[in-house]
Amino acid sequence: MSVVTVERKVLEKNDELAQLNRELFKKHGTFVINLVSSPGSGKTSLLEKTLEHLNGRVKVAVIEGDVQTDLDAQRVAKFDVPVVQIVTNGGCHLDARLVQDALGKMELGGINLLVIENVGNLVCPAGYDLGEAMKVVIASTTEGDDKPLKYPAMFRNASVLVINKIDLVPYLSCNLAELRANALRINPNLAVFETSCTTGSGVREWSEWLITEAGTTSR
Repeated sequence: MSVVTVERKVLEKNDELAQLNRELFKKHGTFVINLVSSPGSGKTSLLEKTLEHLNGRVKVAVIEGDVQTDLDAQRVAKFDVPVVQIVTNGGCHLDARLVQDALGKMELGGINLLVIENVGNLVCPAGYDLGEAMKVVIASTTEGDDKPLKYPAMFRNASVLVINKIDLVPYLSCNLAELRANALRINPNLAVFETSCTTGSGVREWSEWLITEAGTTSR
């Protein structure tokens, strides 16, 4: 049996489970995003700032994926939202089965928005459907402006790009316009937000967009 055949079977099984997850989300009217990025892009920091802005406006739950430790789940739990930690023990991405298992520990009733924070990796998560409504890829300015060209599959499969750490641009060689242009060259349909967790710039716009999407789903 070839490697390609094995990979196809794994992805087909994953897609079947992802569809079951998707049907569950639809049943409860829960809008689900899959946050993906390289390590150190500021996923958890952006999530914290987002939860601050969403506080009391929509009901949010979080699934945290990490190779080791539950440190990010501890950070998120401080915002008094339901959170389930998935530790992959070396695995480089979440899959639909892991999310399905996590959902067994969570009550979705009344949840408007579920955020799945994936393992820091721009390769493996690109091909795995978790049942989410959309992938949101975060690219920080510290990674340079050519990230979309190096990891096109992730940007092609995402619906939203958040360019994070824009406050650091004066100290970097990253060109924001070039980063945006490179991403849109790969995927012209990307919605793009620019944020800074240090200054708070752009967080309101990003959060308000989430509120609108979550509200639309729940109706």
